[in-house]
Amino acid sequence: MFTGLIETTGVIASVRPKGGALELCIRPDTADFAVEVGASVAIDGVCLTLEKSDGAGRLFFTAVAETLGRTSVNKARAGRRVNMERAMRADGRFDGHIVQGHVDAVGKIAYDERVGVSIVRTIEIPDDLYPLTAEKGSIAVDGISLTITRAERGSVSISLIPATLEKTTMGEKKAGDNVNIECDVLARYIYGMIKAGVSINNRETLIDKIERLGY
Repeated sequence: MFTGLIETTGVIASVRPKGGALELCIRPDTADFAVEVGASVAIDGVCLTLEKSDGAGRLFFTAVAETLGRTSVNKARAGRRVNMERAMRADGRFDGHIVQGHVDAVGKIAYDERVGVSIVRTIEIPDDLYPLTAEKGSIAVDGISLTITRAERGSVSISLIPATLEKTTMGEKKAGDNVNIECDVLARYIYGMIKAGVSINNRETLIDKIERLGY
């Protein structure tokens, strides 16, 4: 599990085909980004497993076909900067929101609006994600925990403060660029339960059913 608070950015040093998958070699910008082999790291919001480290600060991951088909990793190129976050420790302080690193879809940046020192960025997303978004709700964009300022069918808008623009790759992104979108996991489960036939019109309310099921 992740929080959506980016620890550092990194640069893709190389991308190598590997039997239908891609091996990514990434060099974190922070020298003390310590990760053990087998640990999970969110790369632009995609949960990948560290397979090896060469001792020179380079980390190696493999993105399999499922990942390539659902995320922007399939467009990875040497020299591209990515957001990086290690999995949250069980005894760590929780900020941001619950981010799994399980990307729902790839969105496309439509346009930016300058509002004072911040940027309101509108991103096109698939229509079927609309039920999983809400104004003032949380969303992860390229692994960054952000608040939705406007939710419409086919798009969401987010507000980017100067710190986010400076410390993540959001400051480099522009209209037409792809971004990984992960909706709030709680919204996923609630929507899934409603689709499965949990009715709020029965004697037992939806909240009662959720509590009884242990969510």
